[in-house]
Amino acid sequence: MQSCILAAETLGLGTCPISVLRNRIGEVAEILELPDKVFPVAGLCLGYPAQQGFISMRLPLEATVHVDAYDDSGLAEVVDSYDRRRDARHSIADRQRAPERFGAAAFYGWSEDKARQAITPEGVGFATWLKARGFTLDDEPGAA
Repeated sequence: MQSCILAAETLGLGTCPISVLRNRIGEVAEILELPDKVFPVAGLCLGYPAQQGFISMRLPLEATVHVDAYDDSGLAEVVDSYDRRRDARHSIADRQRAPERFGAAAFYGWSEDKARQAITPEGVGFATWLKARGFTLDDEPGAA
């Protein structure tokens, strides 16, 4: 996938890897006419961008690197600062995830979005779909 992305970007194409296929596996399988024992792992969208893309800001090292022991004593402040810097550069406030379930947040940053995403189960039904198409998901020797 990385080689395809690099080649596409060299040609001026935009790319967007997508892994959410398993969340809509039935629809994807129907569209792609997948036979039994075949499933997609990820997808890659290619196209000419309508606007300039950007690289998302990453959490600072203070939030992700710990020496000798995990220390979250300043984590809330570091993440809040990151949320506000990221919001100033690329706000997602107008795309709050599931406001009907969680309500509308006065400030909607990256950490709130990820918290809402983590509490919502993804891939529900994927294992059932795999089993219905010939996969076994146990540890039996010789299992497909």
